[in-house]
Amino acid sequence: MSFIIYFALILIIPLWAQSKVKSTYKKYSKVPTSSAMSGAEVARKILDDNGLYNVAVEEVRGHLTDHYDPRSKVIRLSTDIYHGRSTAGAAVAAHEVGHAIQDAQDYAFLRFRSALVPVASFGSNISIFLIIGGFLLGMTGLALAGIVFFAAAVLFQLITLPVEFDASNRAMSQLVSTGVIRNDEERKTKKVLNAAAMTYVAAALVALAELLRFVFMFVGMNEE
Repeated sequence: MSFIIYFALILIIPLWAQSKVKSTYKKYSKVPTSSAMSGAEVARKILDDNGLYNVAVEEVRGHLTDHYDPRSKVIRLSTDIYHGRSTAGAAVAAHEVGHAIQDAQDYAFLRFRSALVPVASFGSNISIFLIIGGFLLGMTGLALAGIVFFAAAVLFQLITLPVEFDASNRAMSQLVSTGVIRNDEERKTKKVLNAAAMTYVAAALVALAELLRFVFMFVGMNEE
């Protein structure tokens, strides 16, 4: 029964988070800001106000595919966000600018997360094969190696949390200080940012739960 509950939770939590962000985005993509600026205009204004003239703003295909590329110094906004003039668009655009500001200010957690990318990427791709192979073949060393690599991927997920929450805090501060939104619009904007943050929280919780399951299985394997 506990096994069924566990799998139900690791399926339900991410689905709930995705549903939350989609419904919140859909709702506030129809609510205009007082400034009526597009997402591209919001991003450009906040960047310029912070002296980040070297960071470009580009349109990218997809839905909610928005991201900041620290290597190219480019903020890429999905079509709806780039052209949209809504509360959701302003929030998402400002959040990505928050990452650009983190990069410019050498934010420690962002640097740490960037350093983890290679090992986390390798760990997320290979760890499960090492873990399963170790358990099936009774090779504790192989299973342990897989768990260590998986732990690196989980650490990446956990480090992502302060990076994303800090970017959202910077976004709110910038949106108000630059006049993109009024004080009475803060609550709506926070709802968009908080919903997006829940997807990262859900991913971290699921990854952590998986790591603990593997650790318990490894302990049980050694006790046999």
